[in-house]
Amino acid sequence: MSALREAAGPRGPVDDAAPRAGTGEPGGRDDADGSGGPSGVAPRSLGWLLTIAGVLGFVASFVLTVERFMLAEDPSYIPSCSVGSVFSCGSVMESEQAALFGFPNPLLGIAAFAVATTLGALVLSGSPLPRWAWLGLQVGITAGLVMVAWLIASSLYSIGALCPYCMVVWAAVIPMFWSVTATNLERRVVPTPRSARGAVAALSDYRVVVIVATFLLVLVLVAARFWTSLSSLV
Repeated sequence: MSALREAAGPRGPVDDAAPRAGTGEPGGRDDADGSGGPSGVAPRSLGWLLTIAGVLGFVASFVLTVERFMLAEDPSYIPSCSVGSVFSCGSVMESEQAALFGFPNPLLGIAAFAVATTLGALVLSGSPLPRWAWLGLQVGITAGLVMVAWLIASSLYSIGALCPYCMVVWAAVIPMFWSVTATNLERRVVPTPRSARGAVAALSDYRVVVIVATFLLVLVLVAARFWTSLSSLV
């Protein structure tokens, strides 16, 4: 037996720098299916956010679609969210910006928010999502934020009116974008250079502050654009 021990050599301590269980970096982990993504399930808080914001965005998009079709059938129809010169869904619905791809924008919202709600429910159920699903969500929510930013600018400086249902969509997309982005960066679904990991950690720790700051920026822009009209309502 002693000869066998000598042949095997000393066992020695395990090298802490050696990659662990399929990650490629010290102490890291990969998903069990070997797809190269992070292991484990995303935080339940993100699941709740995707589910709740997804449902709110879906409902708002659905109502906007119904109202748009009713307005198309009857040009004299007044949408339920038209309550004055500032909050006028009809003005927004009839603008060119309301059909970016040749059909009503809310149809995109119905599909996108349905996917977000489904993914949120899967996270809440404890199901780990593959890396491609998180990457797809990141691409989709980033495109959604870009479109929302464009629609906000159009509403303020081109159309000159606000759509309350559209604003519900804005309120759903903004926290979803920052939370999904922070989670994907933190879990390294989206690769980041080592030099940027401090910024990633800051975004992860202060994502709520970033979300609130974004909302405040939108509110300031709205107030600055419609101050005279809004102050007359008070």
